[in-house]
Amino acid sequence: MKLATLANNTPDGQLVVLSTDGLKCASAQAIAPSLQAALERWQVAEPALRELAAALDAGRCGHAQPFDAAHALAPLPRAWQWLDGSAFQSHGDLMDVVFKIEKKNDPSRPLMYQGLSNQFIAPGAEVPLPSADDAIDFEGEFGVITDAVPMGTPASEARAHIRLVVLINDWSLRRLAPVEMKTGFGWIQAKPACSMAPIAVTPDELGAGWRDARVQMRLEVDWNGQRFGAAHGGAMGFGFDALVAHAAYSRDLVAGTVIGSGTVSNPDYRSVGSSCIAERRAIETLDLGEPRTPFMAFGDRVRMQARHENGQDGPFGAIEQTVVQGATGRTRP
Repeated sequence: MKLATLANNTPDGQLVVLSTDGLKCASAQAIAPSLQAALERWQVAEPALRELAAALDAGRCGHAQPFDAAHALAPLPRAWQWLDGSAFQSHGDLMDVVFKIEKKNDPSRPLMYQGLSNQFIAPGAEVPLPSADDAIDFEGEFGVITDAVPMGTPASEARAHIRLVVLINDWSLRRLAPVEMKTGFGWIQAKPACSMAPIAVTPDELGAGWRDARVQMRLEVDWNGQRFGAAHGGAMGFGFDALVAHAAYSRDLVAGTVIGSGTVSNPDYRSVGSSCIAERRAIETLDLGEPRTPFMAFGDRVRMQARHENGQDGPFGAIEQTVVQGATGRTRP
């Protein structure tokens, strides 16, 4: 099942169900006014949403309309909680080069931080940021959205709480990240709002693209029209079931919690490319002794789309955005 959210002058938008081919949609207003509302009563809402999707595919839905991703918001325009992992070991190793970290983390323990959740930027919207001097970077990753997860849920049970899978661009300001890391507290200024591809899908919609609680697809990243990377999501050191269980160790997770994989990265990064600029710069440091690739400038455009191993387009749609000058006149940190 494919779900999306269209703008309707409310903070959470209007939930719609998509046809299998993604060309048509139908309002789910009679079932749930928003995706957040559906997730909060998923046991009741899911069967009704699937029935609506079947009617749409069969041509039995009287209020069907063409689906235009240009009018879509993020599937969850705002969420109660956004937790981002770092589940790709090759990315972590390369970031250690960037940040000059010699002490390794416990490899049996997932890395995760809590980020900004009150806004997920629409997939085609401009992304306003304060200064190009902050080393603007994109980070392509996959994510999941859960229903309510009780505290202490083990990984063996956590997979059943994964209701939807999404594609995310986790924007970063690299100049600010090490400043905030040194404080011992979490990131604030270094992590502005993330973007989300227009379509959220149930895991069964991915078919062979979902195995071992991992997205078995490539994440194609293009920067200013040039292919930058096509790393594979199956290389996660921890599956999403383990990430959900880690997040729920000492807290209940509310319905609508979004959990990210961290930047998609593969050990053969020299051949498949990268999903963020910082990783490319780390590779250049290893190979050339110094980074050569600049970070993003205002007016730069990044596009992200998942692709099945057979070459078929992934079901999430694309994130395609331009970074622009945002608020000015403020004192820089």
